[in-house]
Amino acid sequence: MPAAIIEHIFNSFKHRKIAVIGDLMIDKYIFGHVSRISPEYPVPVVDVSHEDSRLGGAANVAINTHVLGAETLLFGVTGQDTARDSLIELMQARQLDTSMVVADPSRPTTCKTRILSQNHHITRVDYERRHPLDVAIETELLGRFRDVAPSLDAVVLEDYNKGVLTPSLIEKVIATCNELKVPVLVDPKLKGFFSYGGSSVFKPNLSELAASLGIAVANDDREVEAACLQLAGKLDVASLVVTRSEKGMTVYDGKFTHIPAVSLDVADVSGAGDTVIALLALGVASKLDLVTSTRIANLAAHTVCQEVGAVPVRPAKLFDACPPHLRDSLK
Repeated sequence: MPAAIIEHIFNSFKHRKIAVIGDLMIDKYIFGHVSRISPEYPVPVVDVSHEDSRLGGAANVAINTHVLGAETLLFGVTGQDTARDSLIELMQARQLDTSMVVADPSRPTTCKTRILSQNHHITRVDYERRHPLDVAIETELLGRFRDVAPSLDAVVLEDYNKGVLTPSLIEKVIATCNELKVPVLVDPKLKGFFSYGGSSVFKPNLSELAASLGIAVANDDREVEAACLQLAGKLDVASLVVTRSEKGMTVYDGKFTHIPAVSLDVADVSGAGDTVIALLALGVASKLDLVTSTRIANLAAHTVCQEVGAVPVRPAKLFDACPPHLRDSLK
């Protein structure tokens, strides 16, 4: 019975240990409504109703694996500032281990402030520096990772191009994991796109795939397949998972599997990619086949898209969504 199999899969997540390495940030949301245009400049005035701060970037990936029961270690860098204190407090509130977060006085803690009116984004204000880690900070972060690497079931490299995932750090983490036979899953950005050779699962979105190859790629199966083959010829990775918005996802693991999008109401796509890579990591760590892992990740992404802002998957909601969509694949 699919429900029993799904319950077994969800239970297996609770016995996994996942490391997430990448760019940490605070996602701050200012909610309100626009009632008038400023007399000073022709811009909307937002009357604020409430504010909310959430963990974002690699930290959002870590929350997703954590809420599904996996022991999760989050590796990243903050500034030495009050925003770091806020980020640490947010991690503690989520019961995430803070001991792998390194302070770098040369940069601020990344914070993205989004202003919304009636759940529509008005503007965003970013506090950040994107320069690469210096050697001392990189060495400290790598040392903390290597101390725990033998105990891991999977590693996620979550790149937001804020400078944490330098080519040197990427190479050393992947080499360490390959030596230990620990799978590495990558959520890339365009800068450094081809630095991830040797990884197990590489998850670009369609626009990143096209931009990396310098070509236009229509969102249809044939063109996506051709682009995947071209990328596979340039980047030594075991498998590809391409997220394709309203067309769902494509898996390439020697053969192609196209997974359609789920028909659910979409309020906000923020953080959906974080949820996808988290569920892929849990699936790979639990020895699920990649297609089944991607089907579950696809469902998880669509459940979080029903809410405003970056939010982690809700385990009960995902569990309830699985049976009707996975019935055939889990027979």
